Amino acid sequence: MARQPLPVRLLIVGTGGMAGRHAERFQAIAGVTIVAGVDTNAERLKAYRERFGIGRGFASVEEALDWGEFDAAANVTPDGVHFATTMPLLKARKHVFCEKPLAVNRKDAAAMARAADRAGVVHGVNLTYREGAALQAAQRMVAAGEIGEIRHIEASYLQSWLTQPAWGHWDREDQWLWRLSTAHGSKGVLGDVGIHILDFATFAAGQDVTEVSCRLKTFHKAPGDRIGKYVLDANDSCAMHVALANGAIGVVHASRFASGYVNQLTLKVFGVKGGVEVIYANDTSTLRVCREANLTTGTWEQVKLPRVPNNYQRFIAAIRGEAPMDPDFHRGAALQAVLDRAVESDAKGCRSLKV
Repeated sequence: MARQPLPVRLLIVGTGGMAGRHAERFQAIAGVTIVAGVDTNAERLKAYRERFGIGRGFASVEEALDWGEFDAAANVTPDGVHFATTMPLLKARKHVFCEKPLAVNRKDAAAMARAADRAGVVHGVNLTYREGAALQAAQRMVAAGEIGEIRHIEASYLQSWLTQPAWGHWDREDQWLWRLSTAHGSKGVLGDVGIHILDFATFAAGQDVTEVSCRLKTFHKAPGDRIGKYVLDANDSCAMHVALANGAIGVVHASRFASGYVNQLTLKVFGVKGGVEVIYANDTSTLRVCREANLTTGTWEQVKLPRVPNNYQRFIAAIRGEAPMDPDFHRGAALQAVLDRAVESDAKGCRSLKV
């Protein structure tokens, strides 16, 4: 008889935007039950519970903890409140899976990682594109030395939701407007998707960023740069030069004005014996490699890819003791340190700063 998986009772904190994907992914895992939701917006919480058949709802994390009948939590709140909503969960020794970025500054992110370690719980950050089979395969190839020592990287994350409504109308819907306003906790495109492409690039290259220079740009989008309660002051495009721990250098950039690219990540990693190219678009990832024997002809081969677990499955597997959780809060804190220095670099005239 097949062994039944260890049951996991899950709390969803924040029921807007990405919370639907969290519910769908977690409910698809055998033995996982979403037992409650948390949201300050009672109507939104009610609709979410009805949609996913969730029995209980609470107005705050504290209310949910007073009840306490859950093992783990998925934090899907806006960036600005990740710290405030995660720390009580860690204090109560609940496993936590948090949306990215982990926090809005390196101090809070590091404190969250330390608190998770003290609590002895599983902690993960939902860096979505780690789920791509191409990225995972590229990382293994680089780590195995198949393209030799890394010399250069080129990475981009291109979106166009400020030029077309494929995902909704940015100027009418709160789920997009808050991402354009620093007062609502947004770090702009740098914090929203820049963190993804930084993780994408450095994970595959197997090297941390040690130095960064950055230029950020906020474009005029509405009369008075404001729509209702939202002041549109968060950055829309970013361009970074980075140095990696092994001495390699590279360029990393992201924009919401990349007309023609709804949502695409591209990474090229060049080593002394070859190169790899990863493209993630339309929920599909591809990997090409130019190996040492093909360098003189510049011939690139597409690599066949196996299926890989998603982040939600990794988190539950870690709770069950089946595998370690990666990326975890320490990875989130390390990436936040780079983002903070990037913001500081922009404020100092794009000066190169050590991380």
